[in-house]
Amino acid sequence: MTVRVVVGGAVFDRGRLLAARRSAPPALAGRWELPGGKVEPGETPERALVRELREELGVEAAPSQRIPGEWPLKPGYVLQVWTATLIAGEPRPLEDHDQLRWLEPGQVDQVDWLDEDRPAVAEAMRLLAAAAS
Repeated sequence: MTVRVVVGGAVFDRGRLLAARRSAPPALAGRWELPGGKVEPGETPERALVRELREELGVEAAPSQRIPGEWPLKPGYVLQVWTATLIAGEPRPLEDHDQLRWLEPGQVDQVDWLDEDRPAVAEAMRLLAAAAS
């Protein structure tokens, strides 16, 4: 079976990480995730992330480094996460989300993250804290 990659973006801006609250599907609604989506055939994960952030949040972002690891989602899908820097625009919940929050290191547990996102969020916050020191 072919495994499709779902790319997530640990979007950083001014020492903060962007969290997005799911509005659908019902099983995930109300929980928080790193925004992103499916990589289309012939697309690199980095290009997919730029496209998904544009579609979902209305922003331009530049992917930088991949967070080590990948996490199984529903059958046939795995999550890979890249850090990304906000270049232009103010994030708005346009698709799949009903709320956005900027979290500083130390605030990561203030939202109910999807289980699959937790390891990547922890690593993203570690990178954010290291960059601030």
